Order: sequence, then structure tokens, then C-alpha cells
Amino acid sequence: MRIDKYLWCVRYYKTRNMVTEACKKNHITVNGIIAKPSKEVFPTDKITFRKDQITQIITVLDIPDNRVGAKLVDIYRKNETPAEAYAHLELLKLSKEHYRRNGTGRPTKKDRRDIDEFGNEIKDEDEID
Repeated sequence: MRIDKYLWCVRYYKTRNMVTEACKKNHITVNGIIAKPSKEVFPTDKITFRKDQITQIITVLDIPDNRVGAKLVDIYRKNETPAEAYAHLELLKLSKEHYRRNGTGRPTKKDRRDIDEFGNEIKDEDEID
């Protein structure tokens, strides 16, 4: 099966066109070699690609006949992405929530309360020392 069709079938990309674009930008490798969209994939091949700021590493277990449901994806691939990558993504999401750009206006009441609460936590830690 072609790499673009395989990654679409196991639901890593929403459309085959998205996979094709990723291949053209050299974001997908098969067994350490940069893959074109027409590259054939076989069981035991190791596919590495970067998606959503995570370098995904999967091993092909079997080739599906067609696009499979989300519950059946694990039959066709083994996810070998390290857990630290997912933890790093969660940390990035949390840091973006608390980021505030300059010039966005006055802080809201909630922002002010959060700032005051953070200041109180620092004072409490200083008293303990």
C-alpha cells in the first residue's frame, strides 16, 4: 500500500492530500529514508513523521483494505512515540494559556485575581523559609 493511503487509512491525517503535502515537504520517512507519496509500505516498516509538534514513530503491523474506524487502528500499527513527547505537548498547551501579549488591553478581573493569588503564594513561600 502507498504511504499516503496508509497514513490516511490509520487516521493520522484527515485527507490523502494532507499526507501528500507532508511527503513533498520531506516530513515523512520510512525506515530512515525520506518517502515520496507513492512509496510502498510493508509490515514491519518503521514510519517517522512530525505532526502537531510531535515526532510520531509508528511500526506497520498489517495493511488495511480501506480506512478503518478509530477503535480498529491499533490492529494495523504500533505507536512507539515516547511518552515524553506527549507530556511536552501538554506543557506547551498550558504555557500558551497563561501567555499574555503586550498591548492587549487592561487585565480582566480574573487576570487580576490570578496575579494577586500568585503574589500571595510567593509571600507564603518566603515566610516558610
